[in-house]
Amino acid sequence: MATIATSIVVSFTKPSSSSLFLTKFTSRIHSVSFPKRYHSTTKLMSHTLARAANLGLTNPTNIETPKISFSATDIDVTEWKGDILAVGVTEKDLTRDSKSKFENLILSNIDSKLDGLLAEASSEEDFSGKVGQSTVLRIKGLRSKRVGLIGLGQSPFTTALFKGFGEAVVAAAKSAQASSVAIVLASSEGLSSQSKLSTAFAIASGAVLGLFEDHRYRELVNSPANVLTPAVLAEEASKVVSSYSDVFTAKILDAEQCKKLKMGSYLGVAAASANPPHFIHLCYKPPSGPVNVKLALVGKGLTFDSGGYNIKTGPGCSIELMKFDMGGSAAVFGAAKALGQIKPLGVEVHFIVAACENMISGTGMRPGDILTASNGKTIEVNNTDAEGRLTLADALVYACNQGVHKIVDLATLTGACVVALGPSIAGVFSPSDELVKEVLEASELSGEKFWRLPLEESYWETMKSGVADMLNTGGRPGGSIAAALFLKQFVDEKVRWLHIDMAGPVWNDKKRTATGFGVATLVEWVLKNASS
Repeated sequence: MATIATSIVVSFTKPSSSSLFLTKFTSRIHSVSFPKRYHSTTKLMSHTLARAANLGLTNPTNIETPKISFSATDIDVTEWKGDILAVGVTEKDLTRDSKSKFENLILSNIDSKLDGLLAEASSEEDFSGKVGQSTVLRIKGLRSKRVGLIGLGQSPFTTALFKGFGEAVVAAAKSAQASSVAIVLASSEGLSSQSKLSTAFAIASGAVLGLFEDHRYRELVNSPANVLTPAVLAEEASKVVSSYSDVFTAKILDAEQCKKLKMGSYLGVAAASANPPHFIHLCYKPPSGPVNVKLALVGKGLTFDSGGYNIKTGPGCSIELMKFDMGGSAAVFGAAKALGQIKPLGVEVHFIVAACENMISGTGMRPGDILTASNGKTIEVNNTDAEGRLTLADALVYACNQGVHKIVDLATLTGACVVALGPSIAGVFSPSDELVKEVLEASELSGEKFWRLPLEESYWETMKSGVADMLNTGGRPGGSIAAALFLKQFVDEKVRWLHIDMAGPVWNDKKRTATGFGVATLVEWVLKNASS
């Protein structure tokens, strides 16, 4: 059984008599522990723990974060004593009979204790159960101080929906300054035993993510570039290894070592910065048993991107947010930490990040320069702000040289992908239908959103150079596709490869904070390979 703080027991009981689980908030730092043996409950817990976990930046002020604990309990919801009884309701759950009474059993039971006030108040509040709707009522008649109705919309239920439900519950609890909340679904008849387990986890996951605020830069992506330099990112990665030294080893390469490996593409990007590059390679090997498959997770690690001589300027350039340009590496290291806790068998995983900054100086690469990558291919730099793919080029070559069978890379690579898919969906590119299927199935468990885009080979014409093997960027149309085709030039044909462009979902503009996108799906994908 996996535990967060005290415990999480994922189970369901009859909806007519019991709540989904009990949530309590206190003011201590949470603790995380896993059993050594991986099992299904641990798998379901993995990505929330990774995203909520402290990666240990030392410069920010340490502020105590709240502890959240969950327990499943058999109770009559009308008898539960606490701050808020939160009920997830679909539009169908609000159906009334000829006497304007709720037909749903749980809502009917609650309403009968309140002499019809719940039905009356929900009508007055225009609450129809749509996603995003919520109402919290302080009314007498129950042992709970408040009753909250939170909309779940219409079926079918999804992981993302229940995560959102968990976050909405926490938002209501924060607003009411509540310390305890009982959460119940008004109806769960359509859920199988396995989906009930997944549902409970998704709600718990959403609650955890909704609870934490950015007291300490949260995760790595929120850390400003003057704190999170390439050297500090390497230090953070090394902490994962020291925490799980039974299954992890680390190799951190400096500029001279990268030069010996002929990583001219990566070093060209790093050349302008006063902060030297650090090429980071963590390796996970299972504590026992044979290795059946070798995987690599490659993350873009630009701790700051000025754009170089093609400097980011003008409205919408978001140069002040370019600390999040290492979001791919944060996802990779978040996954590493989770897998260090879970210790899956049968799988070897390499975590690879070419960390550096893209700055401007007399030593920096210029538009028109020609770089030579470690596989010998030459690149004419026609835009210094298309730098992420240059670092990934050498990282992908290095990953292939580790003898892996499959590679997934993650990068905040193109604004074109944000234009195409918006802020919530990542683009997926791969010549392997099988690998796409694996990752999309993992995303169904994680609740993160992906959409496959084509690798249209004819677009490679825009990347051809008259003086080198290729340009580093083509025209504006199909920019994210051209970028993926560029990366493909540095992957061995024998290795199955998938590219994730996460430029949209890495950051939440409304909340002005990082999302932790990618960790969940990476962990689920690795676990899927471990169990196959």
